Amino acid sequence: MNDPISPRRLADRTLTRADLAPLAGGPSKVLVDCDLEEADLSGLDLTGWRFERCNLRKSNCNGTGLEGSIWQGCRAPFASFVGAVLSEAAFSGGDFNNSVWRRAILTSAKFVGTKLTGADFSEARAMHVQFEEVLLVSAKLPGFSFRKETLRRVDLSGADLRKGDFRMAVFEESSLREAMVAGSRFEGSDLRGADLGGLRLVDAGLFRGATISREQAGQLLAELGLNVR
Repeated sequence: MNDPISPRRLADRTLTRADLAPLAGGPSKVLVDCDLEEADLSGLDLTGWRFERCNLRKSNCNGTGLEGSIWQGCRAPFASFVGAVLSEAAFSGGDFNNSVWRRAILTSAKFVGTKLTGADFSEARAMHVQFEEVLLVSAKLPGFSFRKETLRRVDLSGADLRKGDFRMAVFEESSLREAMVAGSRFEGSDLRGADLGGLRLVDAGLFRGATISREQAGQLLAELGLNVR
């Protein structure tokens, strides 16, 4: 049975744009275990809303105002956040695989324990974004800035990181294996906690000024075709 609508909380409901549009722009709401699959939320003002264990598969959040929103354990594969405002939003857990964040505003957003495999962050405005225990395998992050950030258990295997800014970034138990890094900057970064497997000869110069371990140096030389004795 659906919970009755309270001033703040909606739970166990299937919701559409018609249900949420009248609530947009008002006091923030808490949605718990709600089904918003393929819902059109584009352009709505949902600033400060909280989503807990909600289903947003293939939902349309293009241009939606989601500043300061909180997302806990949500399922939103193939959801679209093109041009959405997500400054200071917080994502904890959840499945956002193959989601689209092109041109979204993600300043000071935080992703912890989140699945973002295949996600597209092209042209996102993303200063001071925090990633921790996140899967970004094969994600698109060209031009993304990780400057001075700590990447803790972040898997960027096969990701498009071309022209990214990793200056003074710290990698802890993370992976850049087979990532595309052409044109990226790594000066001052600490790569000792990164898997650098698959580095190509053409990319080696990008790591000038970065710190790597002796073991990594041996692995890189071996992958570049040099015999290490």
